Amino acid sequence: MTVESTDVLIIGSGFGGAIAAYYLAAGGARVVVLERGPWLEGQDFEHDFLLGSSNTRVFDFVAGDGMSVLSGNCVGGGSVVYFAALPRAPRFAFERHGSIGRRMWPAAITRDSLDPWYDRITEAMIVEQQTWDDVTYAGGLWAAACDHAGRTANPVPVGVDRAKCTNCNWMMSGCRFDAKRSLLFNYIPAAVAHGADVRPLHEVQRIARTDDHGYRVHYSHVDDEDYRVHTGEGTIDAKIVVVAAGAGATPLILKRSEDSLGTMPHAVGRYFSGNGERLNTAVINEERVRDVLGLDRGNGLAYQANQIGKGPVVASWDRLSASLPEYSRFSLEQLYFPPGLGTILAQAPGAEDPAWFGPAKKEMLDRWKSWLIIFQMTEDDNEGVFGPPPPTGNAYRISQQMLGRGVLHYDPTPNTLRGWAEADAEVKDILERDGLAEVTPWTNDVVGAYTVHPLASCRIGDDPATSALDDRHELRGHPGIFVTDGSAVPGALTVNPALTIGALAERAIPGIVRAARARGVPVRYHDAVPSGDTAPSPRAAGTGELSNTA
Repeated sequence: MTVESTDVLIIGSGFGGAIAAYYLAAGGARVVVLERGPWLEGQDFEHDFLLGSSNTRVFDFVAGDGMSVLSGNCVGGGSVVYFAALPRAPRFAFERHGSIGRRMWPAAITRDSLDPWYDRITEAMIVEQQTWDDVTYAGGLWAAACDHAGRTANPVPVGVDRAKCTNCNWMMSGCRFDAKRSLLFNYIPAAVAHGADVRPLHEVQRIARTDDHGYRVHYSHVDDEDYRVHTGEGTIDAKIVVVAAGAGATPLILKRSEDSLGTMPHAVGRYFSGNGERLNTAVINEERVRDVLGLDRGNGLAYQANQIGKGPVVASWDRLSASLPEYSRFSLEQLYFPPGLGTILAQAPGAEDPAWFGPAKKEMLDRWKSWLIIFQMTEDDNEGVFGPPPPTGNAYRISQQMLGRGVLHYDPTPNTLRGWAEADAEVKDILERDGLAEVTPWTNDVVGAYTVHPLASCRIGDDPATSALDDRHELRGHPGIFVTDGSAVPGALTVNPALTIGALAERAIPGIVRAARARGVPVRYHDAVPSGDTAPSPRAAGTGELSNTA
């Protein structure tokens, strides 16, 4: 078999992979990016949920034991399917002790030291603070309810071109109007412009050592329609490997590589965090909203607008205070979750257990336009542990696309359960006041807990016993392998983590450049931030090969 070679091999094209690809390619290194999912953009994003549509092609839903993970599966990763909420993590998040009883984050990283890197990615993504003029009906209702209950609420900073946004509310399925400033408009096209070779439908299986102290990456070609089918395989040698496959896949690639790489650090595949996430659905009493809050959107309607607008526009951050004890700090964010998983997991208020199906649930579904969904991001105990990796990929594939059975085990601790309960109580107090709504958390009985922001399964830290990476993101005991995705974040952040993942990746680049130079790669640190309005890159066929082989 022909073995290709490159300077830097990057696994994954989300925030961690795309940022590394841009800076290393712009600095002069030969860069190849292997992405498991397809390359879609613009008009490829369809407004339906049919199997084979963009909605099922760009998502990866993996059901584990006690925790299920929803993540991106496409060029651009989570940035293509997220709601583009881009807040910075609160200062106290960097001082958390969590389950280890001492500061989790490396001493070298604080909110102050990370702020310059936050500034860089904020510039690249063109993060803008929404105003009250941008707020949707759902966001306005949440803000009004918070005010009525004596709480504050704020518009959320986002990476959205507000002039292009049509309020179609299909943001989670990719934006066909190019309003969402995903990685398809900044780091990825800039990387391609500097020569990076981005290959979709390439799933990395394992990494091995080479005789010259480099690494050999083994991958499979994934069928475009049935992700269970592999249509070929290949290998690429590289002097530097950057693993950025996501917190639900990165540890499994590394664990599967132990036979050839040697023992992994103890923390690989441990200390997984779901960012403490939980969802509540409130069924709004339209008459009470009109009478108590004085809301009226015309045509005799007080609300009935769950489906109108876009992703999160308003959040309540009253409980993001360093004065509060750990596990009592959380954010509450209004969120539109499209039909499908949300309608299955939403429980009917006041129904007998189980409340996620039956007559009461059917009646609740009839009132779906009057739903208000609140997303809670709390502090958990990093209690997730991955079992032995499946033979290929990150899960045992169940369907052609999207659905798999994973090996993550998650048993929430009393600390995590207390954090969820306090957040639930806060939402209930705000929205059930004066009969505005009936509030019920989503069920954990069907797929366990769930997260759209998986973190910490290969985290950075100072203690080798509890962190897989040093503070430069290099894998302990395996020089030349770096991890720059959400798995490197030490723990739950209490806010949407995308900007923090990106800032950490930005911070890691100078160290990766130094390591590459030490391995003979002629690369420099290119410190210019990519333009936030770069045109999308032409899609690659995904079957190209490098010109030089070994």
